[in-house]
Amino acid sequence: MKITLLGTGDAIGTPKIGCKCPACLDALRGGRSRRTRFSVLLESDDDEGRVLVDTSPDLRWQLLKKDISHVDGVVWTHAHYDHYAGFGDFHRVQSHVDVYALKNTMDYILNYLYFLNPVRHDVCAYESFEIAGMQFTMFLVNHPTTETSGVVVTNGRKKLVITSDTNLDIPEKSLELMKDADLLLADAIMPPGYNIPKHMNAEEAVALANRVGAKDLRLTHLAHLYPPHEIALKKWPLGHDMMEIVL
Repeated sequence: MKITLLGTGDAIGTPKIGCKCPACLDALRGGRSRRTRFSVLLESDDDEGRVLVDTSPDLRWQLLKKDISHVDGVVWTHAHYDHYAGFGDFHRVQSHVDVYALKNTMDYILNYLYFLNPVRHDVCAYESFEIAGMQFTMFLVNHPTTETSGVVVTNGRKKLVITSDTNLDIPEKSLELMKDADLLLADAIMPPGYNIPKHMNAEEAVALANRVGAKDLRLTHLAHLYPPHEIALKKWPLGHDMMEIVL
């Protein structure tokens, strides 16, 4: 399974409009602090297909960079704009896309995207389903006040876990499902010292990885308040846009 972190930024992205902090200046110069909004591309072992987890408002640019014009499915973790709004960029490019989400999440997103006609698949938390040779299981996390799910993806013997947006107060049933991942992609919106009740900071995300026994960890959904990427990387395992990982 090949994982590409298409976008590793938070809802604002980096650079933030009008900001001259060190990370934003690095981003404006073309450094790896430049972060588009969150999307992940998954490609199966046998090249059976591709799946997007979340569809960033920056999706058009992300897919152009990867030279991708077709995917086999989209999984939405929750109904926040920075995680679904780019789906409209499939309009006149790919129609009737298979989309997967919890029912309330699906209702909200498809009301917004009324002008498109995807193929709807309502899924239930903790029940597995298959797309393009990969097995997916969505699990509940805690991102008040929005219904939000993380995702476990397996392909062969390899296991990926994506937390989506969450704080540390994750249900025990979900924590059990997250155990022993080969790779954990964890929401870590801020460095330590900041506290946003809906998200984890870097210290909390590392603690979560240790708790569930993840073999590898990359932090994502990152705000501009981190130091510039190459400096921050000395302390925390940050992902960056277009980072590719093969499991």
